[in-house]
Amino acid sequence: MAPLTVLSTRKKAQQRLTRESEIFTTIIKAIQDKKGENIVSLDLRQIPEAVADFFIICEANSGTQVKAIADYVEEEVEKNTSETPYKHEGFNSQQWVLVDYVNVVVHVFQPENRKFYNLEEMWSDADRMDHTDD
Repeated sequence: MAPLTVLSTRKKAQQRLTRESEIFTTIIKAIQDKKGENIVSLDLRQIPEAVADFFIICEANSGTQVKAIADYVEEEVEKNTSETPYKHEGFNSQQWVLVDYVNVVVHVFQPENRKFYNLEEMWSDADRMDHTDD
């Protein structure tokens, strides 16, 4: 079986992230500020097939809130770290927006889509952490 093109051409950043990294903490805070719910991070660093170090997953109750969270994540990350996304997808449908910073990927779902795609189960061998608004 040939490797997936995206897996063989995409390059991770040289420096690996931690949950204390500025981009990571900025993303979590931005989601919390916009009232994202059920925020979890999956640490994918020990999984050889993973294309990122972390997934950050949350949900929003409407398409408007999905877009607001994703927009605010991009705004805050650029303001605090000067990083812009490698790409983002899903802004048109606002059911699931993905913001890709290469070594950390943010997934903002409406609840029914999150349940359907169930990324937490797909990556169940990753270390999972819940992030409540402190």
